[in-house]
Amino acid sequence: MVFPVLSTDWAVMRRNTLTSDMCCRKGSRNALQELYSPTQLEFSSSAILHQVRRDQVAESCRAHSASSRKRRVLTPGDLKHLVVDEEHELIYCYVPKVACTNWKRVMMVLTGRGKYSDPMEIPSNEAHVPSNLKYLNQYSIAEINHRLKSYLKFLFVREPFERLVSAYRNKFTLKYNSSFHRRFGTKIVRRYRKNATQEALLNGADVKFQEFAEYLVDPATQRDGPLNEHWQTVYQLCHPCHIHYDLVGKYETLEEDANYVLRLTGVGESLRFPTYAKSTRTTDTMTAQFFNNISSQQQAQVYQLYKLDFLMFNYSMPSYLRLD
Repeated sequence: MVFPVLSTDWAVMRRNTLTSDMCCRKGSRNALQELYSPTQLEFSSSAILHQVRRDQVAESCRAHSASSRKRRVLTPGDLKHLVVDEEHELIYCYVPKVACTNWKRVMMVLTGRGKYSDPMEIPSNEAHVPSNLKYLNQYSIAEINHRLKSYLKFLFVREPFERLVSAYRNKFTLKYNSSFHRRFGTKIVRRYRKNATQEALLNGADVKFQEFAEYLVDPATQRDGPLNEHWQTVYQLCHPCHIHYDLVGKYETLEEDANYVLRLTGVGESLRFPTYAKSTRTTDTMTAQFFNNISSQQQAQVYQLYKLDFLMFNYSMPSYLRLD
């Protein structure tokens, strides 16, 4: 199954005017209309910022399309990360390690018809139960295309290497993630560690960042299939060159961008995005320390893997890289 309207080219069209067939809930303006034609002065400056971000994505997609021979259209399987809120006409592409647990909590409040009022009352494991939310791949082709055209589509991104190190720390250095140790750690130890102990081969609980980096750039890993969602690129998870995202939020301005989405939706008075300071959060300094432990060749290979995410979302090449 394919989506005929979702060619690579359509994704880079600018959406400056609204089509007349855009539906409005109960006679009111929807979030998409409020984004592109703001009625409130406070939205105007934010609208300009997000136009700049959309243009950056579009330009990167044009450049990538010109240099790549690959042409493809999306299948329903490509849409499993897109959460749908029918009531508020929203589509959110979740990216692991970019506040996605809290965004799923918020989406559960928005779609729960009064069942929830406070996102933080929802246990984190509940937020990740697939049946608690509706995903775009559960719709028919016609329904998918209608929602892609009519709903406000947004995602949140993060500096790619911070996100990568955050995923490594969470999945490979914490004892409670034994399922990841068994599923990925044992394979990584077996492939890349010389003279591995039987315990390491059996448990896979002490994967080094250098081994993880080697795994990421190994052609054999690519042949195994798509990367796990926690370290897959945003380009591959959310397909921003095929799907025209109306709003790109950033982890670095998470509270501001998230509450802008909620205000556009008309729920900003009653619902705020959860905020809390995590002392264990992966920082740029921490990320640099991990990357300083791998060779310049590995650094270059990992950068190539995530290069499109850097370019598309306007993140600078990290100064700590030693690209000889």
